[in-house]
Amino acid sequence: MASYLDAGSIVALGVGLALFQSEFALSNGAVGTLAAIGPNALGCALGAFLGGWLGDKLGRKFIYQYDLMVYAVGILFITFAVNAEMLFIGTFIVGVAVGADVPTSLALVGEFAPDKARGKLLGFTQIAWCLGPVIVLLMGAALAPYGLLGIRIIFFHLFLVAFVTWAMRRGLTESPRWKEAKKAYDIAPSKRNNLALLFSGSNLKALIWTTTIYLFWNLAAGTAGAFNSYLIKMNAGGSQAEATIMPCVAFITAMLFTVFVFMKFSDRSFAARKTMWGIGAVVQIIAYALFMVLPFSIPVVFINILMFSAGGALAGEAFYKVFSQELFPTMIRGTAQGFSFGAARVAVGIWSFFVPMVAEMSLPLLGGILAGSLFISGAVGFFFMPDTSGKSLEQIENERTKAPFPAR
Repeated sequence: MASYLDAGSIVALGVGLALFQSEFALSNGAVGTLAAIGPNALGCALGAFLGGWLGDKLGRKFIYQYDLMVYAVGILFITFAVNAEMLFIGTFIVGVAVGADVPTSLALVGEFAPDKARGKLLGFTQIAWCLGPVIVLLMGAALAPYGLLGIRIIFFHLFLVAFVTWAMRRGLTESPRWKEAKKAYDIAPSKRNNLALLFSGSNLKALIWTTTIYLFWNLAAGTAGAFNSYLIKMNAGGSQAEATIMPCVAFITAMLFTVFVFMKFSDRSFAARKTMWGIGAVVQIIAYALFMVLPFSIPVVFINILMFSAGGALAGEAFYKVFSQELFPTMIRGTAQGFSFGAARVAVGIWSFFVPMVAEMSLPLLGGILAGSLFISGAVGFFFMPDTSGKSLEQIENERTKAPFPAR
């Protein structure tokens, strides 16, 4: 549900950008700023840095008990915004709350998952990550005749989902793996600060790798999530309904490839992981290279959406989530993912300031920049991928630190 609310709020803002711009007379720079401070970028980054660190220090339960109430407050600000100030404040609050929730929730999933089903279960979170936008986009298409009122209804639906999820989470327990690790840490003769442990040895190498593959992939994914509807309407001459239905196809495609390919093969072997990643990376690069040689039209955008979403299911966020759980010890797992997740959202936040202006200046340039970032993510992911498939978290930690570790 953290993934549902994260992606749902990103896409809801994307669907409403053009209408918010018109309603509150926002400049292109203001539109970029709004996208930059919310769940897709800087606000989310701040929440991820703090939430991941606190989740390791105080426990997973401490974070997931309260952050959705903060999220709900931010959503209400956006839903009932009567001026640009309310819209900006609500967007920033939602970003911070989502950022705090995602690394903590994913750490919980990773720590509960069986060793040979970790990819499958973390892949399942991607289904929710796709389902949130699908619901938002279908609502956007159905409510398109109502203009801004339709966008307000979409955001209110996210408030209701957040409230129900918060109520359901109250029955969840703390991660047993975290409790055991915390006990061992508390009685250890020499304690190391979480950040010091993260930025040293094999942990630093893993952090650089996961941050690189996610940051450069997320420049393209973040642009697609926040700006596809906006670009289709403003640059391809599409209607509001087309601007919502076409991105919906992207998430449905990603869902299908996640279920029938990623979840089926991600736990089988190291070779299966590398093959999936390599194919997905190439497909995504071609998807954005199309904008460099073909006109930015509805058919070309549709092909781009199909290729990028299919490739992204195999060489994108799902694998990033898996490796972020597998490559770090329990006491820094949330901190590590909060850092890489936050760094990627900072990069998207900075980039979001310029997307409307770059699109206005040259759409082939926009496609070239995103194809280049996907090339970096794909190459680094393929050539430096570690072999962790099917192993327990304790076994992986033992292999990476070369230190004795008791078997569970």
